[in-house]
Amino acid sequence: MSLASATRKGAGATAPAAPPAQQLLRRKRRRAAARTLAFLSPWLIGFSVFFLYPLISTIYFSFTKYNGFGSPTFNGLKNWDYVFNDLPAFWQGMRNTLWLVVIMVSLRVAFGLGIGMLITKIKSGVGLFRTAFYLPYLAPPVAATVAFAFLLNPGTGPVNHFLGEIGLPQPGWFADPEWSKPALTLLAMWGVGDLMVIFMASLLDVPREQYEAAELDGAGPFQRFRYVTLPNISPIIMFAVVTGVIQTMQYYTQAIVAGKVAGGIAGNSGQQFEPGYPSGSTWTLPQMVYNLGFQRFNYGAACVVALVLFVISMAVTSVLMRRRSGFMASDD
Repeated sequence: MSLASATRKGAGATAPAAPPAQQLLRRKRRRAAARTLAFLSPWLIGFSVFFLYPLISTIYFSFTKYNGFGSPTFNGLKNWDYVFNDLPAFWQGMRNTLWLVVIMVSLRVAFGLGIGMLITKIKSGVGLFRTAFYLPYLAPPVAATVAFAFLLNPGTGPVNHFLGEIGLPQPGWFADPEWSKPALTLLAMWGVGDLMVIFMASLLDVPREQYEAAELDGAGPFQRFRYVTLPNISPIIMFAVVTGVIQTMQYYTQAIVAGKVAGGIAGNSGQQFEPGYPSGSTWTLPQMVYNLGFQRFNYGAACVVALVLFVISMAVTSVLMRRRSGFMASDD
């Protein structure tokens, strides 16, 4: 063998082989995954810091004895047993919260849809009516609740005075356990401007050709609403119901302010106040979380109630997303 051929053979043996196609494909996938993570990193960081970490911490503290000052000590299921078996106010708050979820959310959605349909039918003065119905939504919750408490005052409020003038019963409203939650529902319906706006937008987006075809087929107003309007606005109804359930499961400010004003201690600092006035009728689970955690410094029990709220919210939302028949048109 010649020296030149041996040199060529040696050079060929030491030359690096080309990477196979599978290695190139894996490198491309890794680069694509890295780019995806880079774009998702702001959301992932926010999700981890503001949701995942608080959720894991809440689960951890629910199994510990912790007052916010010392180190938490593990105590097993004692907090859960205390909340479910030794805390009667928990079940009262559960009933009140679920009542508000069922009644308040249903009436707000129905009322908002009705007002939206009414305004879309008005020929003149649409801007005036739209502004009049939307402005209450912009009122601060505390100010709106205080104003409603004075309007619905059983003794001096103008509402009961008017009802008496026309011969109707005069409820106790926020001072009566039977009427306190309906009064809160009236307050929520008064501020229905947010739902009115989104329902108006969805109603104006329904194709006019479908209404015209339904009229040619002899469909009346109810049939047009059932078979034309509802199928087109069903995603908006779903959005309104789901967000309404989540917001009502966090219902706190209006209930506690109404109780303080009706109880006569609003603005009087230093007075002891137990939420839920009158007779626990406005007591809700979010109030219990605050009461246990920041007034009684029982963070473990407060975390248990917070987890119950989270689980119920997720369960109700899942049911609404999966079983939409009854108040929404089906996808078939």
